[in-house]
Amino acid sequence: MEDPFPGRSLVDGTCLLVDKPQSWTSFDVVNKIRIGLKHSFGLKNIKVGHAGTLDPMATGLLIICTGKSTKKLGDYQGLPKEYTGTITLGATTPSYDAESEPDAHYPTDHITPEMLETARQTFMGDLEQLPPMFSAIKVDGQPLYKKARQGIMVEVAPRPVTIYEFEFTRVELPEINFRVRCSKGTYIRSLAYDLGKALNSGGYLSALRRTKVGNFDIEKAWDLEALIDKIAELRTPQNI
Repeated sequence: MEDPFPGRSLVDGTCLLVDKPQSWTSFDVVNKIRIGLKHSFGLKNIKVGHAGTLDPMATGLLIICTGKSTKKLGDYQGLPKEYTGTITLGATTPSYDAESEPDAHYPTDHITPEMLETARQTFMGDLEQLPPMFSAIKVDGQPLYKKARQGIMVEVAPRPVTIYEFEFTRVELPEINFRVRCSKGTYIRSLAYDLGKALNSGGYLSALRRTKVGNFDIEKAWDLEALIDKIAELRTPQNI
């Protein structure tokens, strides 16, 4: 990939597209880049932030801003997102994804192509979506996932979201591959769970990749290790 930043603009302020690896948190990626910049430019501190969290299980596009460009993070967070992934039917998990073990199993033999299409159409447009208990939404100052790990269930109000596009790209039950384009605040884990419920079965998210944020595309994103190596190349005596 061509160099997207001319030297010190990394410190002054720029926007980077990064392909988040699986099992990394979004904060892990930000911290890795921040440490690399601090070492290369001899800084005690530098602003680095991301424009929208990806769960550890997920891979894909993270918009990372540095320096003065962190002021743009709010604008980027509000952009529509596109994802691809896999929903596994026939079971549910507490986290609505593969990060936790199935807690219930359901039949899938009754699911027909017609049922799938009818269910798919019900998730198009403006929806009221209930966030998963294992999420970072705060109630009484504490993230829901911390309460969930303690076995405390909290009533959370549904949130308005919009599904602009939702298609099944492969159906081999119990797995369904999909592509979805949606508004800010949409939980794809909840979409997987709700789809299973609409099919009189269960469902959880077993794979997820964010491919677009607005007009930003994963095809233009840096591999994280390649980016860190590139930042390290900028380490010169005048920067230390």
